[in-house]
Amino acid sequence: MISLFKYTTKLSGLKLVGLKLWQIFITSIKKICLLKILFFLFVVPFLLIPAFSENSQVLPTEKGTLDVDFSTEPSEPAPNEVIKLKIDFINPFTNRIQEHIDYIVTVSKDDKNIFGPIPLTHTSSGSVKIPVQTQDEGLYVALIEISGILFQPIPPETVSFNFVVGDIKTNSGVCEPGTKLVEGVCKIVKEPNGGGCLIATAAFGTELAPQVQKLREIRDNTLLETNSGSAFMTGFNEFYYSFSPTIADWERQNPTFKEAVKLLITPLLTSLSILNHVDIDSEASMLGYGIGIIMMNVGMYFIAPIIAIIKLKKRFHYI
Repeated sequence: MISLFKYTTKLSGLKLVGLKLWQIFITSIKKICLLKILFFLFVVPFLLIPAFSENSQVLPTEKGTLDVDFSTEPSEPAPNEVIKLKIDFINPFTNRIQEHIDYIVTVSKDDKNIFGPIPLTHTSSGSVKIPVQTQDEGLYVALIEISGILFQPIPPETVSFNFVVGDIKTNSGVCEPGTKLVEGVCKIVKEPNGGGCLIATAAFGTELAPQVQKLREIRDNTLLETNSGSAFMTGFNEFYYSFSPTIADWERQNPTFKEAVKLLITPLLTSLSILNHVDIDSEASMLGYGIGIIMMNVGMYFIAPIIAIIKLKKRFHYI
Protein backbone atom coordinates (compact mmCIF):
# COMPACT_ATOMS: atom_id res chain seq x y z
CA MET A 1 0.00 0.00 0.00
CA ILE A 2 2.85 2.37 0.93
CA SER A 3 4.70 1.48 -2.30
CA LEU A 4 1.57 2.21 -4.29
CA PHE A 5 1.21 5.57 -2.52
CA LYS A 6 4.88 6.45 -3.25
CA TYR A 7 4.44 5.41 -6.89
CA THR A 8 1.28 7.50 -7.20
CA THR A 9 3.00 10.49 -5.59
CA LYS A 10 6.02 10.13 -7.88
CA LEU A 11 3.75 9.84 -10.92
CA SER A 12 1.85 12.95 -9.85
CA GLY A 13 5.13 14.83 -9.48
CA LEU A 14 6.25 13.79 -12.95
CA LYS A 15 2.93 14.94 -14.33
CA LEU A 16 3.36 18.32 -12.63
CA VAL A 17 6.87 18.66 -14.03
CA GLY A 18 5.66 17.68 -17.49
CA LEU A 19 2.78 20.14 -17.23
CA LYS A 20 5.18 22.87 -16.14
CA LEU A 21 7.54 22.16 -19.05
CA TRP A 22 4.57 22.20 -21.43
CA GLN A 23 3.45 25.57 -20.06
CA ILE A 24 6.97 26.96 -20.51
CA PHE A 25 7.04 25.65 -24.10
CA ILE A 26 3.64 27.19 -24.90
CA THR A 27 4.71 30.50 -23.32
CA SER A 28 7.89 30.54 -25.42
CA ILE A 29 5.91 29.87 -28.59
CA LYS A 30 3.50 32.70 -27.72
CA LYS A 31 6.42 35.09 -27.15
CA ILE A 32 7.95 34.18 -30.52
CA CYS A 33 4.60 34.73 -32.25
CA LEU A 34 4.19 38.01 -30.38
CA LEU A 35 7.58 39.22 -31.57
CA LYS A 36 6.70 38.33 -35.16
CA ILE A 37 3.40 40.18 -34.91
CA LEU A 38 5.08 43.23 -33.36
CA PHE A 39 7.67 43.26 -36.14
CA PHE A 40 4.90 43.16 -38.74
CA LEU A 41 2.98 45.92 -37.02
CA PHE A 42 6.16 48.00 -36.83
CA VAL A 43 6.05 48.37 -40.62
CA VAL A 44 2.23 48.47 -40.98
CA PRO A 45 2.05 52.30 -40.92
CA PHE A 46 4.27 52.39 -44.00
CA LEU A 47 2.75 49.54 -46.00
CA LEU A 48 0.24 51.81 -47.71
CA ILE A 49 2.52 54.77 -48.33
CA PRO A 50 3.47 54.90 -52.00
CA ALA A 51 6.90 53.45 -52.26
CA PHE A 52 9.36 55.68 -54.02
CA SER A 53 13.11 55.44 -54.05
CA GLU A 54 15.04 58.68 -53.66
CA ASN A 55 16.98 57.93 -56.85
CA SER A 56 14.67 55.64 -58.81
CA GLN A 57 11.92 57.20 -60.92
CA VAL A 58 9.07 55.30 -62.58
CA LEU A 59 7.12 57.07 -65.32
CA PRO A 60 4.86 55.90 -68.17
CA THR A 61 5.58 56.51 -71.83
CA GLU A 62 3.47 59.05 -73.71
CA LYS A 63 0.61 56.66 -74.45
CA GLY A 64 1.10 54.47 -71.39
CA THR A 65 2.22 51.42 -73.36
CA LEU A 66 5.11 50.82 -70.94
CA ASP A 67 6.36 52.08 -67.62
CA VAL A 68 10.05 52.91 -67.39
CA ASP A 69 12.07 52.65 -64.18
CA PHE A 70 15.10 54.95 -64.32
CA SER A 71 17.97 55.41 -61.88
CA THR A 72 21.67 56.23 -61.86
CA GLU A 73 24.66 54.40 -60.43
CA PRO A 74 25.92 55.90 -58.21
CA SER A 75 22.71 57.43 -56.90
CA GLU A 76 24.39 60.84 -56.52
CA PRO A 77 26.51 61.33 -59.66
CA ALA A 78 29.58 63.56 -59.50
CA PRO A 79 30.88 65.82 -62.28
CA ASN A 80 33.41 64.47 -64.80
CA GLU A 81 32.96 60.78 -64.05
CA VAL A 82 31.48 57.77 -65.80
CA ILE A 83 28.09 56.83 -64.37
CA LYS A 84 25.59 54.17 -65.41
CA LEU A 85 22.00 54.82 -66.38
CA LYS A 86 19.92 51.87 -65.17
CA ILE A 87 16.74 51.45 -67.22
CA ASP A 88 14.03 48.82 -66.73
CA PHE A 89 11.13 48.57 -69.16
CA ILE A 90 8.05 47.46 -67.22
CA ASN A 91 4.77 46.02 -68.47
CA PRO A 92 2.12 48.10 -66.63
CA PHE A 93 -0.39 45.22 -66.65
CA THR A 94 1.87 42.59 -65.08
CA ASN A 95 4.21 44.98 -63.24
CA ARG A 96 7.11 42.84 -64.51
CA ILE A 97 10.04 43.68 -66.76
CA GLN A 98 9.05 43.53 -70.42
CA GLU A 99 11.49 41.62 -72.62
CA HIS A 100 12.61 42.46 -76.18
CA ILE A 101 12.47 46.25 -76.38
CA ASP A 102 13.86 48.50 -79.15
CA TYR A 103 14.93 51.86 -77.76
CA ILE A 104 17.02 55.01 -78.24
CA VAL A 105 18.60 57.03 -75.41
CA THR A 106 19.74 60.65 -75.43
CA VAL A 107 21.22 62.62 -72.51
CA SER A 108 21.29 66.41 -72.61
CA LYS A 109 22.25 69.34 -70.42
CA ASP A 110 21.17 72.92 -71.03
CA ASP A 111 19.42 71.75 -74.23
CA LYS A 112 22.72 70.37 -75.64
CA ASN A 113 23.27 66.65 -76.19
CA ILE A 114 26.19 65.26 -74.19
CA PHE A 115 25.41 61.63 -75.01
CA GLY A 116 23.63 60.10 -78.00
CA PRO A 117 21.21 59.74 -79.51
CA ILE A 118 22.46 56.16 -79.71
CA PRO A 119 21.41 54.01 -82.70
CA LEU A 120 18.22 52.01 -82.31
CA THR A 121 19.20 49.29 -79.83
CA HIS A 122 17.53 46.01 -78.85
CA THR A 123 17.48 44.54 -75.34
CA SER A 124 16.30 40.97 -74.92
CA SER A 125 16.18 41.14 -71.12
CA GLY A 126 14.25 44.42 -70.87
CA SER A 127 16.81 45.83 -68.44
CA VAL A 128 19.92 47.80 -69.44
CA LYS A 129 22.81 49.75 -67.92
CA ILE A 130 24.33 52.45 -70.12
CA PRO A 131 27.65 54.14 -69.25
CA VAL A 132 27.62 57.93 -69.64
CA GLN A 133 30.41 60.46 -69.06
CA THR A 134 29.13 63.43 -67.02
CA GLN A 135 30.42 66.97 -67.44
CA ASP A 136 30.02 69.84 -65.00
CA GLU A 137 27.40 70.17 -62.25
CA GLY A 138 23.80 70.77 -63.22
CA LEU A 139 20.47 69.31 -64.21
CA TYR A 140 20.63 66.56 -66.85
CA VAL A 141 17.77 65.12 -68.90
CA ALA A 142 17.63 61.51 -70.13
CA LEU A 143 15.22 61.04 -73.03
CA ILE A 144 14.18 57.46 -73.80
CA GLU A 145 12.37 56.59 -77.02
CA ILE A 146 10.72 53.18 -77.48
CA SER A 147 10.08 51.98 -81.04
CA GLY A 148 9.46 48.24 -80.72
CA ILE A 149 8.16 45.55 -78.35
CA LEU A 150 8.59 41.79 -78.82
CA PHE A 151 10.12 42.29 -82.30
CA GLN A 152 7.08 44.30 -83.41
CA PRO A 153 7.50 47.98 -84.37
CA ILE A 154 5.26 50.49 -82.62
CA PRO A 155 4.77 54.23 -83.12
CA PRO A 156 7.62 55.85 -81.15
CA GLU A 157 6.78 56.75 -77.55
CA THR A 158 9.09 58.80 -75.36
CA VAL A 159 9.59 59.47 -71.67
CA SER A 160 12.14 61.79 -70.05
CA PHE A 161 13.83 61.81 -66.66
CA ASN A 162 15.72 64.50 -64.80
CA PHE A 163 18.80 63.77 -62.69
CA VAL A 164 21.24 66.04 -60.91
CA VAL A 165 25.02 65.82 -61.18
CA GLY A 166 26.81 67.30 -58.17
CA ASP A 167 25.17 69.71 -55.75
CA ILE A 168 23.37 72.57 -57.44
CA LYS A 169 23.72 75.12 -54.67
CA THR A 170 21.90 78.42 -54.82
CA ASN A 171 22.20 81.58 -52.80
CA SER A 172 19.17 83.23 -54.37
CA GLY A 173 16.73 80.49 -53.40
CA VAL A 174 15.83 79.99 -57.08
CA CYS A 175 16.37 76.55 -58.66
CA GLU A 176 16.32 75.34 -62.24
CA PRO A 177 13.05 73.93 -63.63
CA GLY A 178 12.54 70.35 -62.51
CA THR A 179 14.28 70.90 -59.17
CA LYS A 180 13.36 72.39 -55.82
CA LEU A 181 15.28 73.87 -52.92
CA VAL A 182 16.05 71.44 -50.05
CA GLU A 183 18.41 72.68 -47.32
CA GLY A 184 20.14 75.12 -49.67
CA VAL A 185 20.59 72.57 -52.46
CA CYS A 186 18.45 72.14 -55.58
CA LYS A 187 17.15 68.59 -55.84
CA ILE A 188 14.95 66.71 -58.30
CA VAL A 189 11.20 67.21 -57.99
CA LYS A 190 9.52 63.82 -57.58
CA GLU A 191 6.74 63.35 -60.08
CA PRO A 192 3.36 62.16 -58.74
CA ASN A 193 3.41 59.17 -61.13
CA GLY A 194 6.54 57.86 -59.52
CA GLY A 195 5.27 54.92 -57.55
CA GLY A 196 1.63 54.53 -56.71
CA CYS A 197 -0.22 53.42 -53.62
CA LEU A 198 -1.70 50.30 -55.18
CA ILE A 199 -3.53 49.00 -52.10
CA ALA A 200 -5.27 52.27 -51.21
CA THR A 201 -5.99 53.08 -54.87
CA ALA A 202 -7.71 49.71 -55.34
CA ALA A 203 -9.61 50.12 -52.06
CA PHE A 204 -10.97 53.60 -52.85
CA GLY A 205 -11.33 53.03 -56.60
CA THR A 206 -9.18 55.84 -58.02
CA GLU A 207 -5.86 57.65 -57.57
CA LEU A 208 -7.88 60.87 -57.29
CA ALA A 209 -9.58 59.74 -54.07
CA PRO A 210 -8.85 62.17 -51.20
CA GLN A 211 -7.38 59.36 -49.09
CA VAL A 212 -4.86 58.43 -51.81
CA GLN A 213 -3.95 62.06 -52.41
CA LYS A 214 -3.24 62.50 -48.70
CA LEU A 215 -0.85 59.55 -48.81
CA ARG A 216 0.95 61.10 -51.77
CA GLU A 217 1.26 64.40 -49.90
CA ILE A 218 2.74 62.63 -46.89
CA ARG A 219 5.26 60.84 -49.09
CA ASP A 220 6.28 63.81 -51.25
CA ASN A 221 6.00 66.69 -48.78
CA THR A 222 7.07 64.99 -45.54
CA LEU A 223 8.97 61.70 -45.85
CA LEU A 224 11.05 62.61 -48.91
CA GLU A 225 11.98 65.96 -47.39
CA THR A 226 14.21 64.26 -44.79
CA ASN A 227 17.19 61.97 -45.17
CA SER A 228 15.76 59.37 -42.80
CA GLY A 229 12.42 59.33 -44.62
CA SER A 230 14.09 59.09 -48.02
CA ALA A 231 16.38 56.30 -46.83
CA PHE A 232 13.38 54.37 -45.54
CA MET A 233 11.50 54.72 -48.82
CA THR A 234 14.57 53.63 -50.78
CA GLY A 235 14.86 50.36 -48.86
CA PHE A 236 11.13 49.80 -48.72
CA ASN A 237 10.49 50.08 -52.46
CA GLU A 238 11.24 46.47 -53.45
CA PHE A 239 9.49 45.06 -50.36
CA TYR A 240 6.28 46.98 -50.98
CA TYR A 241 5.92 46.12 -54.65
CA SER A 242 6.63 42.45 -53.99
CA PHE A 243 3.13 41.98 -52.53
CA SER A 244 0.99 45.10 -53.13
CA PRO A 245 0.06 44.25 -56.77
CA THR A 246 -1.35 40.90 -55.60
CA ILE A 247 -3.40 42.47 -52.82
CA ALA A 248 -4.67 45.15 -55.22
CA ASP A 249 -5.75 42.43 -57.68
CA TRP A 250 -7.62 40.61 -54.90
CA GLU A 251 -9.41 43.85 -54.05
CA ARG A 252 -10.51 44.38 -57.64
CA GLN A 253 -11.70 40.77 -57.95
CA ASN A 254 -13.51 40.54 -54.62
CA PRO A 255 -15.73 43.48 -53.52
CA THR A 256 -16.08 42.02 -50.01
CA PHE A 257 -12.31 41.85 -49.58
CA LYS A 258 -12.06 45.39 -50.97
CA GLU A 259 -14.48 46.73 -48.34
CA ALA A 260 -12.65 44.81 -45.60
CA VAL A 261 -9.33 46.38 -46.63
CA LYS A 262 -10.92 49.83 -46.77
CA LEU A 263 -12.31 49.35 -43.26
CA LEU A 264 -8.97 48.02 -42.01
CA ILE A 265 -6.83 50.86 -43.36
CA THR A 266 -9.08 53.77 -42.38
CA PRO A 267 -7.67 54.13 -38.82
CA LEU A 268 -4.17 53.90 -40.29
CA LEU A 269 -4.87 56.68 -42.79
CA THR A 270 -6.24 58.84 -40.00
CA SER A 271 -3.12 58.39 -37.90
CA LEU A 272 -0.79 59.09 -40.84
CA SER A 273 -2.63 62.33 -41.61
CA ILE A 274 -1.10 63.72 -38.40
CA LEU A 275 2.12 64.22 -40.37
CA ASN A 276 0.34 66.78 -42.56
CA HIS A 277 -0.47 68.95 -39.53
CA VAL A 278 2.83 69.06 -37.64
CA ASP A 279 6.01 71.05 -38.22
CA ILE A 280 8.80 68.62 -39.08
CA ASP A 281 11.95 70.71 -39.39
CA SER A 282 14.65 68.18 -38.46
CA GLU A 283 15.62 64.52 -38.64
CA ALA A 284 14.95 64.16 -34.91
CA SER A 285 11.37 65.42 -35.22
CA MET A 286 10.78 63.09 -38.20
CA LEU A 287 11.98 60.09 -36.18
CA GLY A 288 9.99 61.20 -33.12
CA TYR A 289 6.70 61.59 -34.96
CA GLY A 290 7.34 58.42 -36.96
CA ILE A 291 7.94 56.28 -33.88
CA GLY A 292 4.93 57.86 -32.18
CA ILE A 293 2.63 56.99 -35.08
CA ILE A 294 4.01 53.45 -35.20
CA MET A 295 3.27 52.96 -31.50
CA MET A 296 -0.21 54.42 -31.97
CA ASN A 297 -0.95 51.86 -34.69
CA VAL A 298 0.49 49.04 -32.59
CA GLY A 299 -1.99 50.07 -29.91
CA MET A 300 -4.95 50.26 -32.29
CA TYR A 301 -4.29 47.11 -34.30
CA PHE A 302 -2.73 44.86 -31.69
CA ILE A 303 -2.84 45.87 -28.02
CA ALA A 304 -6.48 47.01 -27.96
CA PRO A 305 -7.82 43.80 -29.62
CA ILE A 306 -5.70 41.62 -27.32
CA ILE A 307 -7.03 43.40 -24.22
CA ALA A 308 -10.59 43.04 -25.53
CA ILE A 309 -10.08 39.29 -26.18
CA ILE A 310 -8.61 38.75 -22.70
CA LYS A 311 -11.53 40.52 -21.03
CA LEU A 312 -14.08 38.57 -23.06
CA LYS A 313 -12.29 35.32 -22.24
CA LYS A 314 -12.38 36.10 -18.52
CA ARG A 315 -16.04 37.04 -18.66
CA PHE A 316 -17.04 33.81 -20.41
CA HIS A 317 -14.80 31.82 -18.06
CA TYR A 318 -16.81 32.94 -15.03
CA ILE A 319 -20.21 32.43 -16.65
